[in-house]
Amino acid sequence: MKAAQRLILALDASDLDRVLDLGALAVRHGIRCKVGLETFAAGGPRLVDRLALLGAKVLLDLKLHDIPRTVEAAARLLVRPGVFALTVHALGGSAMMGACRRAVREEAARRGLEPPLVLAVTVLTSVDREVAREELGFADALPEQVLRLARLAKASELDGVVCSAAEAPAVRRCLGPGAVLVCPGIRPAGAAADDQKRRATPGEAIRSGADYLVVGRPVVKAPDPDAALRQLLQEIEEALRP
Repeated sequence: MKAAQRLILALDASDLDRVLDLGALAVRHGIRCKVGLETFAAGGPRLVDRLALLGAKVLLDLKLHDIPRTVEAAARLLVRPGVFALTVHALGGSAMMGACRRAVREEAARRGLEPPLVLAVTVLTSVDREVAREELGFADALPEQVLRLARLAKASELDGVVCSAAEAPAVRRCLGPGAVLVCPGIRPAGAAADDQKRRATPGEAIRSGADYLVVGRPVVKAPDPDAALRQLLQEIEEALRP
């Protein structure tokens, strides 16, 4: 894939006019968008529909995590034009992930839509080893926990996972070439880390085996988002050169 096809711009804002402007910017550059919890809370499904009318391809990153029946019902409502992928928490277990996968495929078939990818979130990139061990009580070291959840997602027949670039090489070996790997926490060289503990540059993520790179604040908060986006695409293009 070309650089623009690898990038997902996180539309992390609650001002809906701002979100739509950023969505239009993404469409002009031929890149995909991510609508997360904050943005979805502000605009709901109608915002996703408005982005779709702009021509946006949306990763609906709500990280569904509830009992299987609730996730199944929610997933059916999230299948709509413009949504190319949605996320669930792997920690919800195989029954929940399987219910989501079945609901998405059935609803897409009913509506005559291409079924969105269902991606399992492994461990958030804001979590480091200390938090994983002392607060979350993971028995395994953080990389092993990510692999455990990735295997569970594969067994649940999901399309891929969300993981940090640090774990992506091991996850790729585990899941194989057909799995979709989405890596958030991407920061251009010299950019502020913000609250991302397990982050990577675009080049590091590409070399780690990521299919899609998620970038938000370095573009959204930039004085000139268009210029920031162009610079980011240039970094990705350079990483893709043989």
